[in-house]
Amino acid sequence: MAELESTVINTNVKQKDPSKALVIAVTTRAIFNLEEEHKLYLKRGKEEYTRYQQANQDKPLPPGTAFAFIEAVQYVNKKMLESNPAEKDLFDVLVLSNNSPESGVRVINSIKHYGLEISKFCFVSDEDSTQYLKSHGVKLFLSADRKDVCNALQRGVSAALVFQQEVQAPSTPLRVVFDGDAVLFSDETDQIFQEQGLEGAVQYERAMEAVPMGEGPLKTFAMHLGKMRRKFSQEKSPIRTYLVTARSGRDMGIRAIKTLREWGLAIDEAFFMDGAPKGPILAQIQPHIFFDDGLHNIQGAQNVGVPSAWVP
Repeated sequence: MAELESTVINTNVKQKDPSKALVIAVTTRAIFNLEEEHKLYLKRGKEEYTRYQQANQDKPLPPGTAFAFIEAVQYVNKKMLESNPAEKDLFDVLVLSNNSPESGVRVINSIKHYGLEISKFCFVSDEDSTQYLKSHGVKLFLSADRKDVCNALQRGVSAALVFQQEVQAPSTPLRVVFDGDAVLFSDETDQIFQEQGLEGAVQYERAMEAVPMGEGPLKTFAMHLGKMRRKFSQEKSPIRTYLVTARSGRDMGIRAIKTLREWGLAIDEAFFMDGAPKGPILAQIQPHIFFDDGLHNIQGAQNVGVPSAWVP
């Protein structure tokens, strides 16, 4: 029997309507750099870890990979409410943690220290905390634990694995970059490519050009983001979205564009890289987060200081 979660409400933050909001759940290791503490946990166990966190509860944790993304999300909310004070279509961020509430005090204090707009803290002592994602209406889950991410994806929640890295804090607006196949779109063409090579994949795409691609694991999140973005003109939008895909524009770009059109998902800029490295274009865009299913692309993004999240 799973143990109940302990939820702490942050009363300093305006509570959002979860049925309307775009709910994002982040783990403590995604938003803060807890690598040293995590090593202590693995080496000495939970009790020693808890003691350490309690002893350091007033010492703010350093920012982690998803920190700048959460700050940018906060900026979007501010712009949304300036445009319409009654706006309900807002980002709602909650922290989902395997920490006990006692050791979670440092996390809450750190959130308050940085002035982050995080509404709820869920401390779950059960091994699989992802069982609570659906009950909170989560549309995107970011974690530094691969098992968590796989569990969330199996539960039908958009999720990605965040790697701890030094990131430059980009300026506003919120910039989100999506890979195409196996992220925004299904991996059908990827599978053809594995079986029949590039020529087979190109022929398949040409034959299927008029048929929209299947949904990828991050489509739900991207659609909600697109809905929020449409509330502003392109010049004034606090959100910018990008497609950076290994597809070639000439042979395989048309179907991708037609699929986005069919979904009603407007993307600000699309780059068809034809297999070229994505790092240089990502360095130019400077996104707050980049989603990709290829670990080599994640590595390339990390090499240029871009916060990256892997969709396994």
